[in-house]
Amino acid sequence: MPAPAFPFAHTLIEWHRTHGRHDLPWQRSRDPYRIWLSEIMLQQTQVDTVMPYYARFLARFPDLPALAAADVDEVLGLWSGLGYYARARNLHKAAQRVMDEHAGRFPESAAQIAGLPGIGRSTAAAIAAFAFDERGAILDGNVKRVLCRVFGIEGFPGDKAVENRLWALAGSLLPERDMATYTQAQMDFGATLCTRARPACPRCPLAEHCIARRDDRVRELPTPRPRKARPHREVRVAVIRRQNRILLEKRPPSGLWGGLLTLPELPELPELPELPGAQASASATGATLADWLMQHYGLPLQQARPLPPEAHAFTHFTLDLHPVLLDLAPQDGPQARPLGAHEAGSAQWVSLDALAGAALPAPVRRILDSLQRPSLF
Repeated sequence: MPAPAFPFAHTLIEWHRTHGRHDLPWQRSRDPYRIWLSEIMLQQTQVDTVMPYYARFLARFPDLPALAAADVDEVLGLWSGLGYYARARNLHKAAQRVMDEHAGRFPESAAQIAGLPGIGRSTAAAIAAFAFDERGAILDGNVKRVLCRVFGIEGFPGDKAVENRLWALAGSLLPERDMATYTQAQMDFGATLCTRARPACPRCPLAEHCIARRDDRVRELPTPRPRKARPHREVRVAVIRRQNRILLEKRPPSGLWGGLLTLPELPELPELPELPGAQASASATGATLADWLMQHYGLPLQQARPLPPEAHAFTHFTLDLHPVLLDLAPQDGPQARPLGAHEAGSAQWVSLDALAGAALPAPVRRILDSLQRPSLF
């Protein structure tokens, strides 16, 4: 694809010198480990959300060997609340692979970087540009939006044909030098000026060349994803409490919330009393909850109480969690006696005081945080 008649890259580089972001924590280093960490955290996540996680992560894992040697549960614990947990698992796997296959030295080419778990073509190019000044195109969501608007690219950018066209265009726009600045400029331009909603077109240095602005199509481009009804799931979960401890189950290493601690899922059971403030004895629930609890965990139910539901939106579906607080009947023996064989490999007691460092999905954390409100004791 031929380069445009106007200096696209030079214009963005010059715009960035005055209006770009220059004080983000990961911009202070050429260390590929720190750059890689920031790029992974920034996927699908806002800068302001990432910064405290980035600082805490580096405080615990200051370099790649420290991350590679860590237990994945601790990595997930530090990632808890940031979402898209496959990123954390792949980050850990990639660190181990660098140690095993690259003698602990982070690869220096985008092609090699893209071979690591969890790193796609665009992220690899960004890391290589920031750390090693490699010349290569990136194509994240911000860049796609800018290119679609400025050059009037039709079609949903997620479609393969449209994406291929955008890759070719992005490659034709590369400057001969200043790759790190140009790469950051593209990200900042889309994130702060050519935003999805209410872009600042009057202040745009590309306004006179922008096809979307010329044709009054800024709101139409890029073409949105074809709309489909987002599936909706409702799940009842058990908050099994013994004094100040909660029984949690560890998810399998892959799939939804892989490797995280979650609340046990309840089968379809008779309805509980309605909120607010409702509670019932084991016998009042038809004894089904008590039977389930005894059958699965060998634990005696004293009281069941519904808690407020928690809604959570994923990329492809929405989930409503309906928690039921199951307080256990008093019994002799240690507070957290061993469970049966059914749950020995996946269930564990966690103190309410230890939940802050546990690897929990955000909606589960919100449910458990509510238990520390005085009204629930």
